[in-house]
Amino acid sequence: MLTQRQGQADFRARSGRMGDVWTIAGTLNPVPALDRPDLLADPVVAALRSLDPSDAARCAVAEIDPTLADTAEFCDFYGSPLTASANCVVVAGKRGDVVRYAACVVLATTRADVNGVVRRRLDARRASFAPMDDAVSLSGMAYGGITPIGLPTDWPVLLSPEVAAAPELVVGSGVRHSKILVPGDVLAKLPGAEVLTDLARPVVMEPK
Repeated sequence: MLTQRQGQADFRARSGRMGDVWTIAGTLNPVPALDRPDLLADPVVAALRSLDPSDAARCAVAEIDPTLADTAEFCDFYGSPLTASANCVVVAGKRGDVVRYAACVVLATTRADVNGVVRRRLDARRASFAPMDDAVSLSGMAYGGITPIGLPTDWPVLLSPEVAAAPELVVGSGVRHSKILVPGDVLAKLPGAEVLTDLARPVVMEPK
């Protein structure tokens, strides 16, 4: 098994990011994502292979304990900063009998403005988080591991400006036993990707 240092050195050698390291990795051992398709959902593998090779080479994957896939537990255990994690949620917008889906990608320290910005973007009368079964079946990914990489190409993938501008992010991999590390500008090049001002709202912390 590779140590963290060996894993990052191997990643740099294979990806061409010589002299670079993932500063958000904590105790993770990231390797080039396409070297480990077993750590990715099938739609994610296909999407990575369809990227420009130079962008695909900038994506890494790291194996994790699937019981620690939820963001807060993951960050606490692996020492990866919460400010570098991005959550991807599937939203369903309804107008009459028509349902439109979109993915929202915002930093874990924020929340998506589903009933405002997202609802208007979908031209929907109502918008809400998609039911778990729908999100899983339509995306082909595991709940708790849904990622913007590999979603249906007819879905808008809505990114907050903070996500698009981030030099390093942790996102899901389509499964619960790994995480993807990726620069935000790669996400901004995905099919259907749009950067929406005011998509993200700060999370209000309740006083203890």
